[in-house]
Order: sequence, then C-alpha cells, then structure tokens
Amino acid sequence: MKTFDYTRVSDVDDALAALREPGTQLLAGGTELVNWLKEGIESPTRVVDIGGLPLADVEVTQTGLRIGALARMSDVAAHPAVLANYPVLARSLLLAASAQLRNMATIGGNLLQRTRCPYFRADTALPCNKRVPGSGCAARHGDTSAQAIFGWSEQCVATHPSDLAVALASLEATVVVLGEAGERRIPATEFHRLPGAEPARHTELRPDELILGVEVPAAGRSHYVKVRARASYEFAVVSAAAVVWLSGTTVEEARIALGGVAHRPWRLPEAEKALVGMDIRDRAGLLGAVAGAFGDARPLPDNEFKVVLAQRAAVRALQEAAE
Repeated sequence: MKTFDYTRVSDVDDALAALREPGTQLLAGGTELVNWLKEGIESPTRVVDIGGLPLADVEVTQTGLRIGALARMSDVAAHPAVLANYPVLARSLLLAASAQLRNMATIGGNLLQRTRCPYFRADTALPCNKRVPGSGCAARHGDTSAQAIFGWSEQCVATHPSDLAVALASLEATVVVLGEAGERRIPATEFHRLPGAEPARHTELRPDELILGVEVPAAGRSHYVKVRARASYEFAVVSAAAVVWLSGTTVEEARIALGGVAHRPWRLPEAEKALVGMDIRDRAGLLGAVAGAFGDARPLPDNEFKVVLAQRAAVRALQEAAE
C-alpha cells in the first residue's frame, strides 16, 4: 500500500473542491476503500474523509423517502418507515455483509462497490479490463460460475455485488448527485454501467461528483430473495427484488429486478407486462411469465444454472411480497 495524505472535511463544497484535485479518493465508512487500498486497486495520493458531512438523514417525504448518502446501512434497515413500507429495502440491507460492517458501511458507499469477480480482486496480476484497461478478461475463458448471464461483453463478464442496488432498481429509486455542473438525478436502474467496450467505467458518476442521497417513491408490497453459497456474510449467487400491486389476488402491476446476473441490477420489463392480470397464487403461470423474459440471457459455460435459479428466485420474491 502506498502512503497518502489524509484530510477530513465537514462541508459539501469542501468535498467537491477536493474531488477536483487529481489523485483524491473519498472515504465514508471505509468498508470498501480500505479493501481497494490493500488490494492495490486504488493508489490515491490523498484520502478525504467525508464522514462528517450532513448527509446521514432518513427523511419521510410527501412522495416517499429520501435517504442520505452517508446514512449507515444498519440505521436505514432499522428505520420504522423502511420496515413498514419498504421491506424489500430493509431485507436487502439486512442480508448484506455482517452486522459489524453494516454499522459502518454507508448507502452511497454500498452503491459504489466494485465487482467481487475473483480475477478483478486477484492478489497476483491477471488480465482484467476493469483493473487495467486493454489487458483482457481472464474470467471470459476461466471459471465463469459466478459471472453474468445478461449484458456482458467480450471485454468483461463480471457482476455487481450490491444487494441494495437491486432493491432500489425494483423501487424505481433515483440517485441524487452533485458536481461542478450542479445537481443531477440518475435512475437507479441506470446508475451502474454495463461493461461494453469500457468496463473500467463502473457507474455513471462523474469524477467531480458526490452522491448526496437516494430518493425512493411510494411502493406496493415488496420482498427480496437472496440465494447464496452459505447462510450469512456472502454475496449473492442470484438475487431477486419484487414489488407488486394487487387487487385481491390479481396482479395489477409488478416490478422485478435481479442481482448476481449482470453488472447492474437487471429489470425484467417483459415479465412485468406479462404478469398483469395473473393470479399471484399461480406459480406455474408466474414462472412462465418470468421465463419468457430470459430470451436475451447468454449463460457462460459454468453458469447455466443461474437461468433457472434466477427465474425461481423471482417467482418466490413475487409470491412472498404478496404475503
């Protein structure tokens, strides 16, 4: 790990000014940046601690909820309004990491996580276009069991690890950011980039921008399902977030977002349309509607199981949301 200067700021303008200086990285909870430093993924010349910025509130608004970028994951998961009205959000947070990490990790930091692809995180230098642009993708012809089935390119087949991002995509939340050009609002479904030809660009956040918070509109019934290799402290093999509005047992509207299958939360718009008018108790019908949205899936040699697993997780999330 290289040495670096450390500064703490308590004003948003000071944080934005710091971002304009090359070689600067922001530190919030530190649960991700410290890993980047240790693994050599980042080597900043200066680390600016923004933990004192006034961005940690969780506010109930007329249209839903506003969550500050520096709100701790554990605080958001335990907030009464989140528990009562956004169970998909609470559950996505509670199933992430460990209690100790959730007490430190922030909402903004969670969204800025980088892939857990073992080739990206390798201790020894391996071809990885996310880490060294133009070096290749070792995962493309390596172990593909944990990699994407949607939206990947020959440049990168990695997935994004955030549980929270999947829940926010199903809720059609908005990420609010601030930079030199002023405030911008980015749909949660578009905040993370697909790899394309530029896999080193992880999100739509510009170098001079800071996440201020997340706005979440009012929602229907919701649930989050996370399938993982062990019971706790593990990233998703596949996950599904569902939000559903019902008239009795008939689906009036539905939203589904999948995790562990692409480098951003993957919505299933075709399935969402097909589900309207269905009986939420009809598991076979729901499964058919969801399966019909997998025409663009491109499983790799070791991860074909994710196709069936993701479909079943989505149906389970829908039915448990209805309960």
